[in-house]
Amino acid sequence: MSVERVEFLVEEPSMEAALRAMLPPWLGKVDFDVYPHQGKQDLLASLPSRLRGYARFFPDNWRLIVLIDRDDSDCKALKARLEFAAANAGLVTRTTSVDGRYVVANRVVIEEVESWYFGDWEAVRGAYPKIDRKWPGKAGYRNPDAIAGGTWEAFERVAQEAGYFTGGLRKVEAAREIGSRLNPARNTSRSFQAFREVVDEIIAEP
Repeated sequence: MSVERVEFLVEEPSMEAALRAMLPPWLGKVDFDVYPHQGKQDLLASLPSRLRGYARFFPDNWRLIVLIDRDDSDCKALKARLEFAAANAGLVTRTTSVDGRYVVANRVVIEEVESWYFGDWEAVRGAYPKIDRKWPGKAGYRNPDAIAGGTWEAFERVAQEAGYFTGGLRKVEAAREIGSRLNPARNTSRSFQAFREVVDEIIAEP
């Protein structure tokens, strides 16, 4: 049974903006919606009741992807918390499925949506052409998921050095502009690749 719709639960409006800009050509005919929260704690607090609600009506040909930033959390512990919430609601996850069929896929973004920008510098420069093309090759920036000091702060510094966002990074605006240019096939962020694997898998379901 082909997937008809994918719903995304995300932490904040910047991730929502990036997904809404990026997903339409990628998902094609698959319908989707994105539900932002007021940060990680809001998402984690509302997740158990929301998943119980999904368990009461979710059609077999729908999928749910939960995207949450690692920030300073232990990645394995955070993923385990998401998996527990799904299991407690009676929903099969991609991790626990024994036959490849599942309802929920939990993905931890390492570290924030801005790490995905560093993984596709062509998209960044398409949106903001004055930014130096050499940043991804510099020490401390080669691994998009291991940039020290916070990736949104790092991206703000890089953008400001080129004359953008001098009054502070406008995260939703940047997410919209860069998200529309992100190419899933070329992104080098490992957390993005894990996300891409799930989306491609869903699209390919017969």
